Amino acid sequence: MINLFVKTEQQRQWLKKLHEKETKFKSLSAQIDELSIFPEENIQDLIDIGYTSSTLPTAYGGEGLKVYDLVLLQETLASFDANTALSIGWNLGVVGELFEKKLWKEESLNFFATEVLNGALVNRSVSETQTGSPTRGGRPGTNAKKVGDSWVLSGRKIFTTASPVLTYFLTSAWIEEKQKVGFFLLHKDLEGITIEETWDVISMRGTASHDLVLNNVTVDESKLVELPETPSGGPISNGWMLHIPACYLGIAQAARDYAVHFANTHSPNSLNGPISQLPNVQQLLGEIDLALVQARHLLYSVAEIYDDESRRAFLTNEIGVAKHTVTNSAVSIVDKAMRIVGAKSLQRSNPLQRYYRDVRAGLHNPPMDDMTIKKLALSAIEQDKTKNAIHA
Repeated sequence: MINLFVKTEQQRQWLKKLHEKETKFKSLSAQIDELSIFPEENIQDLIDIGYTSSTLPTAYGGEGLKVYDLVLLQETLASFDANTALSIGWNLGVVGELFEKKLWKEESLNFFATEVLNGALVNRSVSETQTGSPTRGGRPGTNAKKVGDSWVLSGRKIFTTASPVLTYFLTSAWIEEKQKVGFFLLHKDLEGITIEETWDVISMRGTASHDLVLNNVTVDESKLVELPETPSGGPISNGWMLHIPACYLGIAQAARDYAVHFANTHSPNSLNGPISQLPNVQQLLGEIDLALVQARHLLYSVAEIYDDESRRAFLTNEIGVAKHTVTNSAVSIVDKAMRIVGAKSLQRSNPLQRYYRDVRAGLHNPPMDDMTIKKLALSAIEQDKTKNAIHA
């Protein structure tokens, strides 16, 4: 079904490169989940083929992939191994956003582009136990204090996905003297930086989203790279965040493919043929494909509009709606796939039980469902007020 959304030769070439890793990534997926192992070898393979720098603009030496490209490739990668896809998706999204929006000074961008081309990986470190997701507006407990010509940071971040391989942590901290949240570019080898291995969950077990602990980490002034207007860094309408629903759509597609194959090959002796001939099985398969078509068209449509600078400004809540729709659809799709397969889907050796656990993680990635719904309601209310004021 994804072939319908392939539009360029560049996309075809990147899909070909990813498909060359399909057998290997799929073969490691169960072990990554079972043992909660970070897929470091997979990530290195992606570095080696230049995938991790692909969202760097061509002007800086990258491939110049846009949000639509990212969605297409990340969905495919997630169907091979979700932990690998979600982990590297954060790096790709951060790089894409930084350079698209020119969030840093040009000198810092040039420096960082060279680092990315040489295999450096980055993720934002923003979530904290007391504040939760920064999109809810909480002030970080991590503090940055000016000491001479340096900044000194102390605090603890949670959900630092891909922590074992990150070269840089783009870390939010409260700057008291500025009464603002700032982002600091911290290299992994700085004194005072440690990773505390706290990631012990049932979903996305291999993302190594451990705690980042900062104990009087000292950096020079230039490492304060962002002073955003919103605590999360950049506006909420950040199209690069669509890598999140793309990942869960890929998991749903994998679950669908497994269920269809099972239905076509499982023939209990109570039937004269496979269970795919049964009306109730066909009903579930039809509902699964209906949900996939709806979710995919919405996701790719929003990504395409975001990449079109002449239309991007008209996006209001669509990015949140795409994430809400896709992740909830993915949960439903995997559930229906398990109903088709039956009790066999609960066996630990069966991939469906892994897909079932992994898709639920999407419900807890930003933006949260309640915030998306609230934002839609507030937008409708404000639009009506504006309309009435114009006609008054």
